[in-house]
Amino acid sequence: MKIIVCIKQVPASSEVQMDPEKGVLLRGTAKTRLNPYDAYAVEAALRLREASGEGIVTALTMGPPSAEKELRFAMAMGADAGALLSDRALSGADVLATSRALAGAIAALGGADVIVCGRQTTDGDTAQVGPAIAGWLGIPCAAFVSGFGLDGEELSVTQALTSGSQSLKIPLPCLIAADKASCVPRAPTLKRKLASAKLPLISLCLADLADSDPKHYGLLGSPTSVERIFPPEASKRGVRIEGGPEDIALEILEELNRVRRVQC
Repeated sequence: MKIIVCIKQVPASSEVQMDPEKGVLLRGTAKTRLNPYDAYAVEAALRLREASGEGIVTALTMGPPSAEKELRFAMAMGADAGALLSDRALSGADVLATSRALAGAIAALGGADVIVCGRQTTDGDTAQVGPAIAGWLGIPCAAFVSGFGLDGEELSVTQALTSGSQSLKIPLPCLIAADKASCVPRAPTLKRKLASAKLPLISLCLADLADSDPKHYGLLGSPTSVERIFPPEASKRGVRIEGGPEDIALEILEELNRVRRVQC
């Protein structure tokens, strides 16, 4: 079985700088880490490999050269190889351009029986890239996956819904976006960390994609953009209320109503 797990390098905190003209994160200004949801995606990929009895798990990311760190972490967890899609022409991409580039990279790697993504990323929070990749590749997709299992040429999955859950089977090849309830990520061992430094890393760029038109990627290929960036206003003030219990209750109610009117 051939499994590709898509991961992403994200800022390690919310204190990041933005490009006021382009409306994108200045990713070189903040410490980075593996997107938390992607650890569950890596674990899901490893469990599917184990359930099949054999196979190869390749971790794939699109980002700057520094994103190799996150690929090495995925390989330390147990992935067999890593692939880094890095090109300046891909920077500043929205969901459409990002998913198109990742779908092209997956095709360049020879495709996969199962593609696994995390539910969403902590920087964009759209939860759309995984399903969009499936759309570009023309394969079935299950998002918000809270449980999964290999059943021959199909995956049995449980999806978390707003009002409950549903179980379904999807044929291979397919894509799933794993939620935190799907599994518990294993911690990299020292042995795996040392071994991961020697595992192969595949380097891809825009020219390696079947569709290498720069107009389809990065800022040029992103129909959505950020018009304005501003830090949220934060203010603190204290209110001292005195009087009897009824008077205090009425004052609190009035204060809560005032705050609600301001927020609306």
